Amino acid sequence: MVRVASRLSNAASASNVTSDRSQNLLAFDLLDLQEYTQERAYSPSAGKNFHLFFVGRDDVHDVLKHVLSRVRVSLYLNMFGYDDDELNEILMAKAMDPNIMMLITLDKSQAGGRHEKMLLDADKQHALAEFNTHFVIGQSATHQISHTKGFVADSKVGGEGSVNWSASGEGMFVVTAKPGGPGYKAQNNTQTIFTDPDSVSRFQTELIAEHITAEKQNNAPPERRQKTLTAAQLH
Repeated sequence: MVRVASRLSNAASASNVTSDRSQNLLAFDLLDLQEYTQERAYSPSAGKNFHLFFVGRDDVHDVLKHVLSRVRVSLYLNMFGYDDDELNEILMAKAMDPNIMMLITLDKSQAGGRHEKMLLDADKQHALAEFNTHFVIGQSATHQISHTKGFVADSKVGGEGSVNWSASGEGMFVVTAKPGGPGYKAQNNTQTIFTDPDSVSRFQTELIAEHITAEKQNNAPPERRQKTLTAAQLH
């Protein structure tokens, strides 16, 4: 099992409160996230334990920062596309905290990315046993892509959707508090945040199972591992 540690700054912002340990998810309410919607308020008919956010309309990047930066107990994560500097910095700060249990699973086909490499390099350089963070790159049980894009934070808040962690995947705002502006790009993606206890529990169990599957693949004898074809072999 791979362990991750690094040394990164994590300056506080309106949504990123990693450095403020008084901020947590103990009293989290979905209403806490309504300020990141286009209307800055939910409909009166909105549910109390599930909300759907839209990339290109809502501030999904800050939604993710708000939840992830408040993790203080545990984080179970499987992310297909992992290319967000600020979210990576938040996770690396959590990885340095031995009081936080983390299971991170990333997809093998995306393992050549810059942020995946940062995690791998951090493990090679530090691999400190006291950091209770477990990181693996792998595939699904049938050696397909690991396409899950979600997390469970502190066993209280779940997040799942089609959002890859990237500027266009999240539709990161380039001007204050609204989409648009020079260079703005946004994919058609959705992000759910939910607090329904049954869904949170079942999703956390699934994330653990996916992590164990990927870990077993990495620990299997070479002759039993799924081989990845190179570009030359495909032609």
